Amino acid sequence: MTQKAIKIDIDQNGIALLTIDVEEQSMNVINQDFISELEAHIKRISEEDNIKGAVITSGKDSAFLAGADLNMILGGLAKGGEADPEDIFKASFALNKLFRSLETCGKPIAVAINGLTLGGGLELSLACHYRVVADNDKIKLGLPEVQVGLIPGAGGTQRLPRLMGIQLALPYLLQGKNMTPKQALSNNIIHEIAPADEIVDKAKAWILAGGKAEQPWDQKRFKIPGGQGVYDPNIVQTFMGAPAMTLKQTKNNYPATVAILSAVYEGHQLPIDTALEVESKYFTQQIMGSVAPNMIRTLFVNKNKADKLIRRPKDQPEMKTKKLGMLGAGLMGAGIAYVSAKAGIEVILLDRELEFANKGKDYSRAILEKGIKRKKTTQEKADKLLSLIKPTTDYADLEGCDLIIEAVLEDPKVKADVTQKTQAVVPEGCIYGSNTSTLPISMLAKASQDESKFIGIHFFSPVDKMPLVEIIMGKNTGEEALAKALDYVRQIRKTPIVVNDSRGFYTSRCFMTYPVEATNMLHEGIAPALIENSGVYAGMAVGPFAVLDEVSLELSYHIAEATKKALGDAYKSEACDEVVTRLYADLGRKGKKNRKGFYEYPEDGKKYIWPELSEHYPLLDEQPSQETVTKRLMYRQALEVVRCLEENVVTAPEDADIGAIFGWGFAPWTGGPLSMIDTIGLDKFVDECNSLRQIHGDVYKIPELLNKMHANSERFYK
Repeated sequence: MTQKAIKIDIDQNGIALLTIDVEEQSMNVINQDFISELEAHIKRISEEDNIKGAVITSGKDSAFLAGADLNMILGGLAKGGEADPEDIFKASFALNKLFRSLETCGKPIAVAINGLTLGGGLELSLACHYRVVADNDKIKLGLPEVQVGLIPGAGGTQRLPRLMGIQLALPYLLQGKNMTPKQALSNNIIHEIAPADEIVDKAKAWILAGGKAEQPWDQKRFKIPGGQGVYDPNIVQTFMGAPAMTLKQTKNNYPATVAILSAVYEGHQLPIDTALEVESKYFTQQIMGSVAPNMIRTLFVNKNKADKLIRRPKDQPEMKTKKLGMLGAGLMGAGIAYVSAKAGIEVILLDRELEFANKGKDYSRAILEKGIKRKKTTQEKADKLLSLIKPTTDYADLEGCDLIIEAVLEDPKVKADVTQKTQAVVPEGCIYGSNTSTLPISMLAKASQDESKFIGIHFFSPVDKMPLVEIIMGKNTGEEALAKALDYVRQIRKTPIVVNDSRGFYTSRCFMTYPVEATNMLHEGIAPALIENSGVYAGMAVGPFAVLDEVSLELSYHIAEATKKALGDAYKSEACDEVVTRLYADLGRKGKKNRKGFYEYPEDGKKYIWPELSEHYPLLDEQPSQETVTKRLMYRQALEVVRCLEENVVTAPEDADIGAIFGWGFAPWTGGPLSMIDTIGLDKFVDECNSLRQIHGDVYKIPELLNKMHANSERFYK
């Protein structure tokens, strides 16, 4: 038998060592080869008398087993909508049956875990009779399926509660939380922690010492820790509170969480074999829905392609950044300096005054001090990182930099000045990137000596937490600059998307339609709380008014004024302009920065919507439904995304959806704006937008691209 995923060796004591080493994968995953070979190995272990038991371990240093190959799952989903649900269930139940056959094969099975163990990897481990984990706090064990819209589908919702109790298990199932080895031991999930080079020997020793081939739940008097059954007071209390708490967290947008609760509730009252069928039933429901396929495609498959630099020019050699010149030590510049130094890059942090530059370095120091307190880093590592950041006011210190990132004031004259001063001292081949969020790259590049080496590198705030970087190609930006920027983004472990130049680029342009339409609705007399909550309950990261306060009404006002000046008669004013002008220019409400915006920010309490908003914008006697408000907020964003695709600002649906979710917090459960349109269906989406246009104007006009797709019955994702 060809061994493409699991190698088997039988030692002199009759113990089979199954080493997982999936071919052509940097990390072990459950694919079809894995399933076929494990099935064959289980049969052999069960049937051959000379085999006393087996130990399963990993042949890769990167991880033990990272779960099912989501590409394989998504590939099966392509025809899932047309497939018989019974066929989908049988396919889903196959892995559950396989793991059940492992734990009932009649031979003791131990697992020696040497690294990351997630999803199906942990479910395989739970189906083994004895679990040994390497003594390494960096090892994570968990069931993260809910984060891509799925439920654990190979026994996780049944075995985890049977080992650690329902109440303790639910947060790990519903939130996809991970455990360290020590936490797993205290939760009764594993049996032993040992040095990494001893885990296989420890597992074998357990078998030789008479380890039993029986799981707790297969014993007659087994009881779930902490209580079981619908009449147990602890269980009643747990299942009374869990749905409400889950609804509060998910806003009812993630059906997998309800399915997990249902699978645990029903399954814990049943024999394990029947319970596993219940789990597979709920797993099948998620596969045949829209949320899981959309989330898997965008958050996993397409994000992985972006992380692997699918947009990188193939003929350019690798260009790692060794010395970065960071111009501007404000919030953005300080954050970029931190993530760069964290990646081992030398950073020259330049500002017009040394006090500002030092303050920028202090941003990194503050993050590291928190990390030391929480034992996530050491003083030695913190000192090493800080030593890579050099604050300065002297442009001469930029000599030798191979990449520059500018994050100074959003003023073309200021940016042109620092560009010219910088290029007077840096090497000729140095790539120059601007972190501007609104100004056209092609315009800024005119101050450069070589426009082909000028590119946009747009980060999101806070830089150390936000995962996306938007790479913007100016009209004359060359492939060398693109390759350099993408290589740098990979170095700092961010996800890049590549877009073409326009005012606001892709993310800023589309994102602003969210608070703009919200403010238009406020002007119409729609209640601000209704608008704000409709955004939150749609799954957006934050409400639209909270967003404007965070960005600052002052900045929004100045961006609008600059845009009016640049576009002249082409500028299309909206009611939002009047609202922002009144709040900022007339009433001095700048946003969160001066504790006065759409919200009030008391020093000794939680923020609340400014009550006097209704005096300036009286409420309509008859308010629209939440569904109508939500539709306006979400459809307005989606239409602008389609326009960006039509205008070639963003060149692929995958980049559009990734940029929306990771850039401005578009509802992840949708898979992104274009996935959302596909799910709604073009017929319905076009009809509803046309209806909205009749009432609210041309902001809901259907782009020609969408009309053509509608006429040809096309989708964004085939």
